[in-house]
Amino acid sequence: MSAGQLRRVALAVVVVVVLAGIYGLARIGHPASRAARSAGASRVEVSRAVRVCPAPGSAGPTASALAVAAAPGSATTGSAIVTGLSPVGSTSPGIVLATLTRPGVLQASPVSLAPALTPAEQAGQAGSSPGVRTQAARGGVQVSATGALAQGLEVEQTGPGGLATAQCSAPGTSFWFAGPGQKSAATIQLYLSNTSSTAADAQVQVLTDASKGPPVLGNADNGITVPPHGIVVQSLSGLLQGAAIMALNVSTTVGQVAAAVRETNTTGQAGIWLPVVQAPARHLVIPGLPAAPGARDLYVAVPGAGAAQIKITAVTERGSYQPTGGTGIDLLGGSVSDIPLPSLAGIPGALSISSSVPVVAVMQVSGGPAGSAGALAASAGQVLEQGVLAANPAGTVLVLSAPGKAATVRISTATATTPASAATGRMVQIPAKSSVVVTEGPPAGTRASQVMLVITPLAGSGPVYAGRIINTGGSVLSIMPVPSSLTSIPLPGVSESLSAILGSS
Repeated sequence: MSAGQLRRVALAVVVVVVLAGIYGLARIGHPASRAARSAGASRVEVSRAVRVCPAPGSAGPTASALAVAAAPGSATTGSAIVTGLSPVGSTSPGIVLATLTRPGVLQASPVSLAPALTPAEQAGQAGSSPGVRTQAARGGVQVSATGALAQGLEVEQTGPGGLATAQCSAPGTSFWFAGPGQKSAATIQLYLSNTSSTAADAQVQVLTDASKGPPVLGNADNGITVPPHGIVVQSLSGLLQGAAIMALNVSTTVGQVAAAVRETNTTGQAGIWLPVVQAPARHLVIPGLPAAPGARDLYVAVPGAGAAQIKITAVTERGSYQPTGGTGIDLLGGSVSDIPLPSLAGIPGALSISSSVPVVAVMQVSGGPAGSAGALAASAGQVLEQGVLAANPAGTVLVLSAPGKAATVRISTATATTPASAATGRMVQIPAKSSVVVTEGPPAGTRASQVMLVITPLAGSGPVYAGRIINTGGSVLSIMPVPSSLTSIPLPGVSESLSAILGSS
């Protein structure tokens, strides 16, 4: 045996010993590994989930209650505990406001007003950029779910009329928003919440159009401290002064936060909670375009320095095509632009955006809640495993799109008393490169005013993108993407072969 072969054998023995120790400890001591074994060693069941809603408990016009829905996999028991956020922070979660224990049904949880802020809490926080005031916020809740309530979890905040005003976010390290600027919204507020037991540090990167000089790009708002189990609010109107359209990136340097942005053009009116849009990417899909008439304006931000060449494809009931004005679009790096697409008025479906560099995008359509410039359809990912929507009034419209291969989905409904598992659901087929529009109500034999929806792509389907449209008074009130509401998470593949580790030499 040569010296080289001896070295390879010796190295193999060392690697085997080390790997045996590492994998043995992992398999004995890591709960995710134990769960992975029960799930075929490729997926781990969701056992905990957290969502944050900024409005409940505040005195604002969009604050009223929570709608909580969970469509679990194998878990049968669990809970979702609703606690209030603190204006000054706390090392432990706030007062328990509700405990929910019924998976598979729609659960509503009213939230009482939080105590009014003291003069000291209204004084503002030092450290953020000049001209941008940060202060403690009133209200806000976190929903901490375990077991069957964590699997397939969706939480939405609802207004006084019972309609959803926003989908509640999970904590993260980066959030993107895009929409109208200060010219259309006199009040623009950023809410930052922290569900951990240690403080978080956040910053805001701003990109606006050139309505007043050159675009603004950079870390214009740094050093925002979000106390543990706390919530703060910033007024961004001064920072966005004169902007017709804007894009925001909220990120953290320490810890995680949940970010939310509210815009309104009239004090006392609800305005709109901007949807979180997909992070910059070269391919985006905006689902849920409504059949309603009116303006269609695509807002596209190019965060990087490179110019973007963009092509737009409409995915409609009659197939896919490039709409008028959807090709030959060149945008400068570090810019945000409004691309009018009037030819898409009244055409339901989705918008597929291809770009030479990563971009973010949102579509504004006519309508929206009182105090807003319109309704917003955000770019979103495909529905993986299943999508859950909590607060759906009778007559909710779903727009289902398959930009690639044909797809089939099952749509199941549930109420506060009839679980989703008891509903057989209905199958909807989506032709390739097309969209389908369906209207959903309560399960047969029930008269519930609100329903929970579960959208499940079936095996063999191409990617499915979906949006929910709520109409009121003949106009579009809101558009929300159908999220992926997972019961389990795929684990990365692990190769334990020595050839993969040592190579073939």
